[in-house]
Amino acid sequence: MSTTVEQSVLARLVTDAPHGVPVPVTLTYDGADPLAVRMLFPAQVSLDDTGVTWVFARNLIDRGLRAPAGDGDVRVRPLDPARTLVELRSPDGLALLEFGTAALRRFLVLTYAEVSAEAENQDLDMDGALAALLRESR
Repeated sequence: MSTTVEQSVLARLVTDAPHGVPVPVTLTYDGADPLAVRMLFPAQVSLDDTGVTWVFARNLIDRGLRAPAGDGDVRVRPLDPARTLVELRSPDGLALLEFGTAALRRFLVLTYAEVSAEAENQDLDMDGALAALLRESR
């Protein structure tokens, strides 16, 4: 049985307004998918009527709290000791979100209590996953 960690946080969408736009975000982690975290945005702040979910590596947040991390659609970097910037890129545009670093650290601590960084790869069947992927591509 896997455990899900869920934490609601308030981020700020970086805009040209002086203090940005508050954005409610739900961070989720499922021990059954130990490498990934999900960032859920409600419909009222997304381009989709049902909301939007971004999925990316848990260690991207972890690394991004200390130094710039990521080179794809999701990038994370410290802004200052109290704030962390998450950059989300899609064909529809770019969103810069400012999070409280303490909130992201709390979330990570809860996820690592469920599945440690050392254990997250132990149950992965890389050979089986590769074989399935190769079967699908034929």
